Amino acid sequence: MNLRKRNKGHVEVHTSALNDIMFFLMLFFLLASAVVNPQVVKLLLPRSESGQQSSAQKTVTVSIDENLKYYVEKQAVTLESMKSAIEAYQQASPDLTIVLYVARGVSIENTMAVFDVANQLKLKVVLAVEPKK
Repeated sequence: MNLRKRNKGHVEVHTSALNDIMFFLMLFFLLASAVVNPQVVKLLLPRSESGQQSSAQKTVTVSIDENLKYYVEKQAVTLESMKSAIEAYQQASPDLTIVLYVARGVSIENTMAVFDVANQLKLKVVLAVEPKK
């Protein structure tokens, strides 16, 4: 009979390679979060304390910059051609919501022009704001 104790092996998990993988995953998600919505023209938005995230699934972004240039999904349009540009998106999804990005300092008259187009097309409009810090 063999009654001697056998030496059991010691199990180790080498995690040095996992550190590299975690670093690359963190870098990937950091870069991916920076380009979450590429259809937005970069603007300084007005601030609001009660701003909320939009839960609309099908949206089209309309932007007005400081020079009063209008954009629909990063495509420059005139105020007269904006209705036809939005109608093209509305045909693809009838329950469309317009997310309106307006630069600080743009007059309310220019903002209301987009609201008028949305009312003619019977669409909802959400004004994008930046949270107060």
